[in-house]
Amino acid sequence: MSRIYIFTGKGGVGKSSVAAAHAVKSAETGKNTLLVSTDMAHNLGDIFEKHLDREIENVMPNLDLYEIDPQYVMEHDYQEVMKYIGSIMTDNGSMDLSALGVLPGSEELFSLLRIADIYVSGKYDRIIVDCAPTGETLSLLKFPELLSWYMEKLFPIGKVGVRVLSPISKSVFKMEMPNKQAMNDIEKMYMKLIRLQELLKDRDITSIRIVTTPEKMVVEETKRNYMYLNLYNFNVDGLFINRILPKDISNDFFGEWIVIQSEFIAALKDTFSALPIYEIPWYDEELRGVENIKRIVKDVLTSEDVFETKILTEREHFEKTEDGYMLSVAMPGANKKEIDLYQAATDIVIRTGNMKRNIPLPNILRTYEVAGAAFEDGRLEIRFVPSGE
Repeated sequence: MSRIYIFTGKGGVGKSSVAAAHAVKSAETGKNTLLVSTDMAHNLGDIFEKHLDREIENVMPNLDLYEIDPQYVMEHDYQEVMKYIGSIMTDNGSMDLSALGVLPGSEELFSLLRIADIYVSGKYDRIIVDCAPTGETLSLLKFPELLSWYMEKLFPIGKVGVRVLSPISKSVFKMEMPNKQAMNDIEKMYMKLIRLQELLKDRDITSIRIVTTPEKMVVEETKRNYMYLNLYNFNVDGLFINRILPKDISNDFFGEWIVIQSEFIAALKDTFSALPIYEIPWYDEELRGVENIKRIVKDVLTSEDVFETKILTEREHFEKTEDGYMLSVAMPGANKKEIDLYQAATDIVIRTGNMKRNIPLPNILRTYEVAGAAFEDGRLEIRFVPSGE
């Protein structure tokens, strides 16, 4: 089975170098590997000192690089969908497709769909994803679930309904319903989104790995990142602490930084004790070129099990209780005072910080209501009882 490894973290912590090191090690072990960047500020070409275009390119035996251009993917693979969106945003459907790239989430969507297509092709044993900084990565990963939820609400009537309502929508709402080709593409995209959700949340296929540095602001963001990833059911199975100063530096300025770093490294190890933790030294030169990237492979990625599947985070789950049901959601590191919870129609909505997630209720709970909730030991427990009790 092919595997996907997604690297995330705050901007500037060295995600690209760590992802590149994994890719090089994977290729050297004989696995056909693709290193792909979803960050619009691509730098894989800089790291490997190779000019990259819009297509996949080989850089060494068993290793290909790919800097995704979501605009290019959108215009070439989803033309009918984009034309339909253009038609409802303008009076005559004449909007330039390139302008649609500014739609919120479009870049994330088309990057993910492209990665999913590559995975399904079966060409690669391992796909290693160098993501944008934390906020963009979270948007990237939660987008399929969010868009699928909206598509279920927007397109529940199917093709028959589209044919019936098409003349009505044009005369009454002044809006074109999607044509047959666009509807086919919308349905295909919807099915791809469903498969994409399953792919990203399949713990036997996808791993999320966090890269951080021992600095106060970065450590705090890393904790929030880990909590959000758990909230959305992603399996985090590794923490990489980058740019650790050597302890034998005889310099007062660096001596103070070494003490500060030691405190934050200890805090990270305490918070993420359930995860494998890798410590990466601060190198004396820029990590450019395959030989320099191999320094991380030689110094840090020495374990034979670095690519093994590690299922370390627990999925949300419903349990039967004496008086109803209990929904348990992992939210390690969350602040109890910042958690907001409410029921909206057939969904449970959990909000914390600037993140919100809608969890659809199973059919058996459609006649139940929330009776209470408790947050303890990093888990949110939501209790349901039959309505009216």
